[in-house]
Amino acid sequence: MEHCGTQNIETGRLVLRRFSVHDAEAMYRNWTTDPEVTRFLTWPVHDSVETSKAILKEWVASYSKKDYYQWAIVLKENGNEPIGSIAAVGMNDDLSMVHIGYCLGRAWWHQGIMSEALKAVMDFFFDTVGVNRIESRHDPRNPHSGMVMKKCGMKYEGTLRSADRNNQGICDACWYSLLRSER
Repeated sequence: MEHCGTQNIETGRLVLRRFSVHDAEAMYRNWTTDPEVTRFLTWPVHDSVETSKAILKEWVASYSKKDYYQWAIVLKENGNEPIGSIAAVGMNDDLSMVHIGYCLGRAWWHQGIMSEALKAVMDFFFDTVGVNRIESRHDPRNPHSGMVMKKCGMKYEGTLRSADRNNQGICDACWYSLLRSER
């Protein structure tokens, strides 16, 4: 893999860019305080803007690493305000594999935004970074996340029982992937 760090990506409706600490209020307002957004995630709702700011400080500091990939999802019609995030939450250079995680503010659900963001990030990882395998997983009680993966061409690999943990506790995990050769 040829790591190059988080680069700006533009699609028809979206700009995927690096976060800045100045995004804390939008992050807090648009998704990190919503228990429906965090229901199937691994981190709790943020209790203050300061919590969001502390997370952003960590992310911004990590942008100096060439193998760090964390994007703010910005809907062009909204200006520069982030409405969600998408990132490589796991990586294995020996396997040339990245694991992608994402979340989006509820006001923007069911509009194809996350599918557009995921497809753009997958293209970036295949074409620019040179990965062989992109994978992701979701709790089966959150089927819409799986629909995003399917829409982007990922193939269902199976469900591992009681193999993950999120804000609902121990849960099953539905795994999806796409190989470069399957594009």
